[in-house]
Amino acid sequence: MSSPSAAPAKLDAAVLKIAGVVVLGAIMSILDVTVVSVALPTFQTEFDASYARVAWTMTGYTLALATVIPLTGWAADRFGTKRLYMAALLLFTLGSGLCATADSIGQLIGYRVLQGLGGGMLMPLGMTIMTRAAGPDRIGRLMAVLGIPMLLGPIGGPILGGWLIDVASWHWIFLINLPIGAAALAYAQWALPKDNPEPSESFDIVGMLMLSPGLALFLYGVSSLPETGTFAHNKVWLPMLVGGLLVISFVLYSFKPKHPLLDLRLLRDRNLTVAAVTLAVFMVAFMGAGLLFPSYFLQVRGESTLDAGLLMAPQGIGAMVTMPIAGMLADKYPVGRTVPFALVLIAAGFFAFTQVGTDTSYWVLCGSLFVMGLGMGGTMMPVMTSALKTLTNHEVARGSTLLNILQQIAGSVGSAMMSVILTKELNNSPAIPGMVDPNSGKPITEAGLAIAVKQNPDLAQQFPVDPGIIQRGLEYVANSFGTTFWVGFALMLVTFVPAYFLPRRRQKSHLLDDEQGGDRTPVMIH
Repeated sequence: MSSPSAAPAKLDAAVLKIAGVVVLGAIMSILDVTVVSVALPTFQTEFDASYARVAWTMTGYTLALATVIPLTGWAADRFGTKRLYMAALLLFTLGSGLCATADSIGQLIGYRVLQGLGGGMLMPLGMTIMTRAAGPDRIGRLMAVLGIPMLLGPIGGPILGGWLIDVASWHWIFLINLPIGAAALAYAQWALPKDNPEPSESFDIVGMLMLSPGLALFLYGVSSLPETGTFAHNKVWLPMLVGGLLVISFVLYSFKPKHPLLDLRLLRDRNLTVAAVTLAVFMVAFMGAGLLFPSYFLQVRGESTLDAGLLMAPQGIGAMVTMPIAGMLADKYPVGRTVPFALVLIAAGFFAFTQVGTDTSYWVLCGSLFVMGLGMGGTMMPVMTSALKTLTNHEVARGSTLLNILQQIAGSVGSAMMSVILTKELNNSPAIPGMVDPNSGKPITEAGLAIAVKQNPDLAQQFPVDPGIIQRGLEYVANSFGTTFWVGFALMLVTFVPAYFLPRRRQKSHLLDDEQGGDRTPVMIH
């Protein structure tokens, strides 16, 4: 044992070998979300279904994730992380293959749920495997490795999805997972250490009956919000109410059993609580508004799906620049001294999008995305590192499960919130006299026609209106995006409040303490 100032040990080949397995799984699960998002218009055409119907290919996957994540911590202790991780990989890969065979939208939604059951376990299990492999003095750099697919997924997904659909067919956005999944399974069998599970804990069946359905119902209501546009709709408030009551009931109950499904006692650790709150607020702000960046390029600027994905690339490049540096810094310095600077970069880049118009310079927008990427690379993984660093080996699986649930809820709430704000802004656009949508029977608005014409210029001949009306509608759409980005920017500023309480002194790790967490004597290994 040496002084805290000693240089942390480097990531050796054995640790990097394990990291490779986890990154492969993370790439599959994260890319799959963003790749499918660009295929929704294709699903509408192929299956002759409404947008609200095909959107359930995304929502069903998300609900499956929310349902299975709480079980991951217990299952990892019961069966071992290697076995469970390989089972999750197999389930995800099989689900991908079935998705490619779907000949109806109902089948596709069902197969996506199966795929989500496997995908939901990959991230929390991956975090657990990597944290245990790294030891207390290398978590920051190893978590930075895991962060690469988490941050690049939203950028690479639209590019890959657009390219596959253009050159092949929608089936290939799922078929591409088959060789990757097979390689990941073989790699995991070779690289991951043998399991030594300690199945001493009983399964919390009561907690599962409250938490998993509660999360699924709550997120179902949240996911229905953009479609209905109001909380007053039965499809929104009723499942949110029932789900919320079930989750609250679980919270009150979870302190009674010795081994609850989700161990909220971990929140007694101040560092974990502060990091979790910071991460949740960040996810609401960034993931909510961040998913609208490609929509601006598509709807206001008329870019193709592939080009919109390419325009998002500077964000990923920025994250790649800072993430390895942030990982090393997280191992050497308290995150409370580095994360606020990264948040300043994100806020600065975000501000540019509050000023968007119909012809805002791409140099300004891409430069802003690059700056935001620099900030992202220095925020997400260091905060996660701070959260897990003071847990024991035995607590890491449950701590990572808790963080993943918070991320899932926060991301879903943020996406729904921003979508509703944008939709309401667009719906306030003036209607064009005498023009009615033949499908819905509703009046066509200036904003709606402008979006349609921008994405398909041939429609301008079918709707012979004054070009000034289309230009005015386009300006209204740009202003609506700007208003929505203002909300995201304000929420990003709120993130500074919990970030202020992140640790500013070096954290003492308990990661190498007794597996049962009996002796919490701090250990620092350098």
